[in-house]
Amino acid sequence: MAAGQRLEQRLGQGLVMTPQLQQAIKLLQYSNIELSEFVEEELGKNPLLERVEEGPVRAEELMADAPGAADEAPDGEAEPVADSAALTGSDTLSSNSEAPLDADYGNVYDGEQPLGGGAEWGSGGRRDFADTADFEESLSPPQSLREHLNTQLGLDIADPVERMIAANLVGMVDDAGYLDGDTADIADRLGCPPDQVEAVLAKAQRCDPAGVFARSLAECLRLQLAARDRLDATMVALLDNLDLLAARELSRLAELCGVDDEELVLMVQELRELDPKPGLAFAGETPQTVIADVLVSRRADGGWAVELNAETLPRVLVNNRYYAEVSRNARAKADRAYLGENLQSANWLVKALDQRANTILKVTGEIVRQQEGFLLHGVRHLRPLTLREVAEAVEMHESTVSRVTSHKYMATRRGIFELKYFFTSAIPGRAGADAVSSEAVRDHIRSLIDQETADAVLSDDSLVTLLRGSGIDIARRTVAKYRESMKIPSSVQRRRLKRASI
Repeated sequence: MAAGQRLEQRLGQGLVMTPQLQQAIKLLQYSNIELSEFVEEELGKNPLLERVEEGPVRAEELMADAPGAADEAPDGEAEPVADSAALTGSDTLSSNSEAPLDADYGNVYDGEQPLGGGAEWGSGGRRDFADTADFEESLSPPQSLREHLNTQLGLDIADPVERMIAANLVGMVDDAGYLDGDTADIADRLGCPPDQVEAVLAKAQRCDPAGVFARSLAECLRLQLAARDRLDATMVALLDNLDLLAARELSRLAELCGVDDEELVLMVQELRELDPKPGLAFAGETPQTVIADVLVSRRADGGWAVELNAETLPRVLVNNRYYAEVSRNARAKADRAYLGENLQSANWLVKALDQRANTILKVTGEIVRQQEGFLLHGVRHLRPLTLREVAEAVEMHESTVSRVTSHKYMATRRGIFELKYFFTSAIPGRAGADAVSSEAVRDHIRSLIDQETADAVLSDDSLVTLLRGSGIDIARRTVAKYRESMKIPSSVQRRRLKRASI
């Protein structure tokens, strides 16, 4: 059969995700930090977007003289543009009967009067404090561990060769303060005797904080004990047998150290006062406080007020007045196309932010309704919940609910929880009882173990018996898995621990 060419027309339907739809889906999944970074980037690219600072929103002014930017109202006046944080207002949220958070503004600097009498005098003359940079920007950054060590070694070591060796040793120190590497490598690289490197290392190990430049946990603890003048023969024997301490073989450890049980307890308590990672006091960034995206509070009528945290929502508006002024002078086709593109992008961003806020509010409102028992009585009443159940209740797709609950937090009367925390698997109940959340079972296991004594330590089989007596049908391997996930030792290790009172 001969091959040929022909033209055909076919009609079909397909789902195509536009770039704007893809970006709207990403916005839904963004955390509040990622969302703020994205909006900052858009504000830098789009001249028609304007940030709304604290204070009343000038919607009427921004809408003035905007050709075709909004539909005309029946009386001929332009309808105001919606603010991206409008959904956090009292008219759109569940209730405004009580404030979500209490705040004291009595100690807040409002910026109207400069500090220190209103002026600052210096070599450059008089200048107002309000015109200077932020006070925090003038503070010097915290000193790092390596800078701290270099300062001490620079004062303690005068020989140029030893200073070079010390600089290489400092470069091998990790964030915890341990020496990450072999001293033989430094000797080969610098062409110096290994004994000289060890001598410099001995000087470096006298630096503050005590325990730095250690090559093992035992050496780190030994250096700290030596700095306290507490390194005797019994402590050396204890440090040489830390594996026995980890295994809770206390009887054999006391025999090797030549002490009785009471003295061993005091020695172990002294070890616990030491810092196993002395360098962490200098390393790393300052931990950031989790900022809740949703605020949940109890209303006076017994219901729940679910509000979006306005502090986490970027407030942006479309500056249609500026668009009207610029578009009058735009003559070139490329200029008009550029303005139209930016206007469309700005309108889309404001709408996408509103839609994102509304979606989060609907999903979290359903989570609060489903987990009311947890909010009232605690984790024991946390019910099993799946993404599908919430998706069906709010008439959304399951993937949308998954994006909403990613990297977002809810502030409740019991603390701040990630939204994913409220979705747990189900443990079946006995004799037709309701299913129990796996997180509630973990809490039950932890409570039973906290109440045990040295003479009545509960094994995993005993925990299964007690849980089944409470109406929870659970297997022994599941109890062991939950116990290990909470980093709770086995019954044998707990018995040794409690009998030794350590």
